[in-house]
Amino acid sequence: QVQLVESGGGLVQAGGSLRLTCAASGRTFSSYAMGWFRQAPGKEREFVAGIRWSGGSTYYADSVKGRFTVSRDNAKNTGYLQMNSLKPDDTAVYYCAATMSALVRTTTSYRSWGQGTQVTVSS
Repeated sequence: QVQLVESGGGLVQAGGSLRLTCAASGRTFSSYAMGWFRQAPGKEREFVAGIRWSGGSTYYADSVKGRFTVSRDNAKNTGYLQMNSLKPDDTAVYYCAATMSALVRTTTSYRSWGQGTQVTVSS
């Protein structure tokens, strides 16, 4: 098990940027792949981005490709989601999650979830 805490959310104007941070504890973070998900009111939780434990492979939803960058610093037990060119449709609660599974894009692969951080993008 690994415990995760997200931070870095907030209110930004369209076109602005935020960097979300996922701090891990309780178990060796480097053993887990990390995923980022988001959920807007009235919508299902959706995959945003993911990164393998090695950091060598990354995955992105089509809606965020070219705008978001996922990374990790295993020495600091920390993951990041850099979000640029934000749009109002990006407004959601963002969650980080950790999995030992190779199915990085699949919500049900994750056992450990953070509490979420709100991202609001105004027009």
